[in-house]
Amino acid sequence: MVVSRPRLFAGAALVVVATLATVAVLVVTGVIWPGRLFAVGQHVRGVDVSSYQGEIDWPVLADQGIDFAWIKATEGSSSVDPRFAANWAGATATGLLVGAYHFLSFDSPGETQAANVIATVPRDGTLPIAVDVEFYADHFDSPPPREQVEAILTPLLDKLAAHYGTPPVLYATAEVYDRYLAGAYPDHPIWIRSVWGPPSLPDGRAWTIWQYSPRDRLAGYQGEEYFIDMNASALSREELAMLAQPR
Repeated sequence: MVVSRPRLFAGAALVVVATLATVAVLVVTGVIWPGRLFAVGQHVRGVDVSSYQGEIDWPVLADQGIDFAWIKATEGSSSVDPRFAANWAGATATGLLVGAYHFLSFDSPGETQAANVIATVPRDGTLPIAVDVEFYADHFDSPPPREQVEAILTPLLDKLAAHYGTPPVLYATAEVYDRYLAGAYPDHPIWIRSVWGPPSLPDGRAWTIWQYSPRDRLAGYQGEEYFIDMNASALSREELAMLAQPR
C-alpha cells in the first residue's frame, strides 16, 4: 500500500505537535527546565524563599544539597514578609549561609525603605542583604526612568551598606539589569535571573549569583507556591561567606 505524501506530512506534523505539547507540559510542571541543564556544572547552590513557600522545615530543606538561602524580609517602606522571623530563626539554626532580601518599591523613597529593612533584619546574617530590583504591577507596561530608580536605589544601598558593613547584593532580571544597573554600582555583587541559559551581562560584568530555575521542587515546605527558586554561585562556599564580612 502506498501512503500519499500529504498523509505522511500530516502524520509527521502530528508527531511534532504531540512532542512539543509534551515538552511544554514538562516545562510548566517543572519536570524539565532549560536553566537547570546549563547549571549542572555549578556546585554551590541555594534557594530564595518567601511566605509563599509557607512553613518551612529548615533542617529538611537544608539537607538537600544546598549551601545558602536568601529569605524575603521586606518590601517597600512598610511591608514585612509574615514568615520572615520564623524563616530567619529556622534557617540560621542550620549550617546554611543565610541572608535576607528586600523587594524594591519604585513608589517610595530609598531612605524609608532602608529604615524598614534595618528595623526588620538582624546584623548576624552570613550573607549580605540583597535588594531585589524587578518590575511589578503597572511598571511592567510603564517602567520608570533610570533617573527615578537611581534616586531611590542609591540612598537605599548606601544606608544598608553603612548599617550592615558590606555592600548589598543586587538581584535583577535581564531587562531590569539592562535598563537600570548596567555600568553602575560596581561594588555590589550581582544576582541575575536567567532561566533559559547561562547569564551574560551586557556590560561584561561577572555575575556572583545566578537564579537558574523558578520551577524546582524540594522537600520541606507546604505553601501556596508549589515550586522554589534555585540559584548557583560563581564563588566557592568560602568565598561566598566572605561577602558578608565587614569592609
